[in-house]
Amino acid sequence: MRVKTFVTTPDDINRQWWVVDAEGQTLGRLATRIAVVLRGKNKPIFTPNLDCGDYVIVVNADKVVVTGNRLEKKIYYHHTGFLGNLKSERLKVLMGRRPVRALEKAIKGMLPDGRLGRAMYKKLKVYAAAVHPHEAQQPKELK
Repeated sequence: MRVKTFVTTPDDINRQWWVVDAEGQTLGRLATRIAVVLRGKNKPIFTPNLDCGDYVIVVNADKVVVTGNRLEKKIYYHHTGFLGNLKSERLKVLMGRRPVRALEKAIKGMLPDGRLGRAMYKKLKVYAAAVHPHEAQQPKELK
């Protein structure tokens, strides 16, 4: 008796569009669920070396909730490329300035590094308001 092993190919991948309402949801828990869908780990055909995930639209990103004292304690760093220019910004300031960016950074940190992770990240669309321009794709609501 021979057992055939199923190997996922790019032809087997069927992408869907999902919409997520971030209002009142915790930042990290929401980012985890979205990263799973972007990677395709919620599908039975998941393969780690292929991008078999779906598109995710996040609305109301400015109404996401952060627990504890993370607004004051969490700091994001980036280097400008010039000597001595390591910039830091607290989560509270980032949420006031660009609330979409905080959710994007949380999700991006949960995706793989390299080409594959960048391809997965491109399928993420985050909006601060409740409206989005992707109605033509007929996205389903992700619970």
